[in-house]
Amino acid sequence: MTSRVILISPAISAALRQARFDDGCSLDAAGLRQAQAAVGTVPAVGRAWSSPTVRCRETAGALGLDALDAPELAGLDAGRWRGATLAEVGERDPEGLARWLSDPGSAPHGGESVRALCDRVAGWLETAAQSAGASAAVVEPEVVRAAVVRALGAPESSFWRADVPPLAAVELSGRAGRWNVRLGRPLGTAE
Repeated sequence: MTSRVILISPAISAALRQARFDDGCSLDAAGLRQAQAAVGTVPAVGRAWSSPTVRCRETAGALGLDALDAPELAGLDAGRWRGATLAEVGERDPEGLARWLSDPGSAPHGGESVRALCDRVAGWLETAAQSAGASAAVVEPEVVRAAVVRALGAPESSFWRADVPPLAAVELSGRAGRWNVRLGRPLGTAE
């Protein structure tokens, strides 16, 4: 049985523009327009999920996906860094930020480590692999990164080497825990 999972990053928001750890903000006007312009470019799927963040739910809705909230696809829990920009964290906690960026098992913010995120997303992928056919999930960029790291069997240190632009699709296809990855097709473009 072959499964296909299309992971879609959310459209642009103020938090994404400012490199801010998710603060629960909505899509901005430009992001909403971009998502609405991409209606019809997501292939037909039998199931759709969304990270429980506001911007992912709004992106899913704007794309016309009837997506169910999937708590296991939540973005990385940044603990006390939530709502701060990367620059602000670098000023307040430079050692913690350096440790977090270099050690996948570190969580100096009191939230979740990159390793824990990768493990959580891998568990969800194993569940998704048990269903034949195509599904889509609108998820935070770090969830896309975690899925790619686990699908490729790459080291967790490679997590920071994957850029995930807004409103892009990454497709995983496979069976029995073996995934192939199709990277970064921007929505709104022909296949």
